[in-house]
Amino acid sequence: MLENKPNIVLANKDEAYTVVGTRPPRHDALDKVTGYARYAADISLPGLLYGALLRSPHAHARIRSIDTSKAKALQGVKAVVTSAELPDLSGKIADLGEGNRANYNFMSNNILAGPKALYKGHAVAAVAAVSQIIAEEALSLIKVDYEVLTAVLSAREAMKDGAPILHEGANTLAGPEARPPSGAAPAKPTNIANRLEFKLGDVAEGFKQADVIVERETHTKAVHQGYIEPHSATAQWHADGNITIWSSSQGQFMVRDQTSTVLGIPVSRVKAIPMEIGGGFGGKLVVYLEPVAALLSRASGGQPVKLTMSRTEVFEGTGPTSGTHITVKLGATKEGRLVAAETHLVYEAGAYPGSPVGAGTRCILAPYDIPNAYIEGLDVVINVPRSVAYRAPGSPAAAFAMETAIDEMCRTLKMDPIEFRLLNAAKEGTRQATGPVFARIGFVEVLQAAKDHPHYHTKLNGRYRGRGVASGFWFNASGPSAAIASVNADGAVSLVVGSPDIGGTRTSVAMQLAEVLGIPVDRVKPTVADTDSIGYTSVTGGSGVTYKTGIACYEAAQDIKRQMLQRAATIWNIKPEDVEYTKEGVLQHKSDPNLKFTFAQLAGRLNNTGGPIVGRATVNPRSPGNAFATHLADVEVDPETGKVYVLRYTAIQDAGKAIHPTYVEGQIQGGVAQGVGWAINEEYFFNDQGRMMNPSFLDYRMPTSLDLPMIDTVIVEVPNAGHPFGVRGVGEVPICPPLATICNAIYDATGLRFSELPMSPSKVLAALKAAGKNGA
Repeated sequence: MLENKPNIVLANKDEAYTVVGTRPPRHDALDKVTGYARYAADISLPGLLYGALLRSPHAHARIRSIDTSKAKALQGVKAVVTSAELPDLSGKIADLGEGNRANYNFMSNNILAGPKALYKGHAVAAVAAVSQIIAEEALSLIKVDYEVLTAVLSAREAMKDGAPILHEGANTLAGPEARPPSGAAPAKPTNIANRLEFKLGDVAEGFKQADVIVERETHTKAVHQGYIEPHSATAQWHADGNITIWSSSQGQFMVRDQTSTVLGIPVSRVKAIPMEIGGGFGGKLVVYLEPVAALLSRASGGQPVKLTMSRTEVFEGTGPTSGTHITVKLGATKEGRLVAAETHLVYEAGAYPGSPVGAGTRCILAPYDIPNAYIEGLDVVINVPRSVAYRAPGSPAAAFAMETAIDEMCRTLKMDPIEFRLLNAAKEGTRQATGPVFARIGFVEVLQAAKDHPHYHTKLNGRYRGRGVASGFWFNASGPSAAIASVNADGAVSLVVGSPDIGGTRTSVAMQLAEVLGIPVDRVKPTVADTDSIGYTSVTGGSGVTYKTGIACYEAAQDIKRQMLQRAATIWNIKPEDVEYTKEGVLQHKSDPNLKFTFAQLAGRLNNTGGPIVGRATVNPRSPGNAFATHLADVEVDPETGKVYVLRYTAIQDAGKAIHPTYVEGQIQGGVAQGVGWAINEEYFFNDQGRMMNPSFLDYRMPTSLDLPMIDTVIVEVPNAGHPFGVRGVGEVPICPPLATICNAIYDATGLRFSELPMSPSKVLAALKAAGKNGA
């Protein structure tokens, strides 16, 4: 039995680290709490112009013409642009790896609408003026001639015969019932943009072996990431043809590359400077404003232009996660062994292809060892904003479907939900339905920790109170990363990386460098550099920064160690192999104790004994380590109002190695809070014309501290062999289990099984009334 305390770290007892596993203050903490940190909207430059975007009032409309003459004539207006100023990128496709491809023409048209406006809020023109008021006045003078078309607002509508087609000439795929031979063109226009299929074993035979079969169908609505800082970008197109961009994003190299592609110029012409970021959660992995600001700057003769979204624009003009429709069929023996699974996932991509259905197919069955499985995924376009990533994109909705079906199976078999999961848990060597075989993973250890937690054994009393259990999976991601570390004369190390910090990663990567060098982490000075000052670094996403950039910093530190050993040997006139580097950061002769330097002492002599020492590393590690989590929740349902109160919540997760346990705990707690909001409050609410009716934080209800209990955490440490300290990404998997955890708890409390999110008070109350269970 584990201790009954809020936050537990089940650390490996045989590890002996000095810095890793400790809880130092954030390097950027003082600047952020005192207001000195600079965000994108804080930029102010000489001659700065203010931009504004004209957005479509229609969810689906053909743009016949745009007349900007009156807007251009308004005093104070310096530039007006439309998609006519963008190059034609038709047919330009980028291979993003792992089967993902990007159509750059779609990206360009999402930034400024081309032949069609495909959602209410779609940007169609932009203005730059000497003041924000004049820019917004100029928008009212732009005349757009629209041919209003019928909007399609759900995947189920979009897949029907005769449904309005969003992209008549696009290379979309026919549905499974009308799919042409491999390599052939679609038989007819369709809104199904992509189809994925995975098979393992013999599914039909597997269901024949099953004693119990459970089938579930679930539906989720689009939800927003809820970052506090709206999108903002400032761009200046210089006279020499180069562009400088200041913006907050999850990757300045992504900003550079996407902007250069959309504008049709070389990447070397674009310098992207990362500002501090006020939250992203996947929502700032694409550009919306940067290319437009650059176009306005060029059209105004090179004056810098700033574009900043309002909160309503964020909701209506940027991407939420997908709405989904998922069916799950499970077969198990009477002993509780899963023998077959069949799943169909339909994800709403929004106006352009690219929903996270691929990730959903990878995640839905991943926690379990199921010998016979079939997975189908469909990516469907509809007339709402294009979906983008949101924390473990695709996985939470998949886990909601799978884990509620698992709960129903456990109840049918009268098995303990954790024992059932332990019996069927994936482990090292398990082949996933999507193909890969798991390396060392910690799902069994996570389940055992959940089983041993006092929360699981505490008696829950009271009417309409219940306990839920659910698990979740995220594969984690990696990518190229670079680090440069310079040793200063006083023994401090200046560390430059290319990963924007949205979760404390300045400190988590600095800690890895400090551990290798044997110096205190407060002697490391981390900086996030612009695209001209550090090697290419992939985006801050996929829970990958502490892993990939941590490895880059680890290797840069090893480079410093090698040079420091060589320098000490040169000073002492001995061979480098006769010098050892201790974990306390001391360089000493292996046999002569009188020959010794501390790190700081040798640092002070570098410039006069051969010059400065700079450690460098560029990496692209490929083993980020999979992440698993299991959550426990106690809820109480108010029979008079339908409101769900979360009484207690415990999240157990394998972190591989918690570099900074406080940050890991914070990531887990943040993911749980977002998942609980997704489960019981949050949704994009559209009317029948495609207008979002709740585009503000007043009406889009996210949970606050008043809605949540203290979220207890248990960090399990099953090291990832692909990282020198065993790190696994931690930021995304905590949002995967809460949807099903809360749903299963509500069932335990009321006997009512919900299949559609959110489980809002009105829906819960209606279900209670229908079942005759409302009232005290």
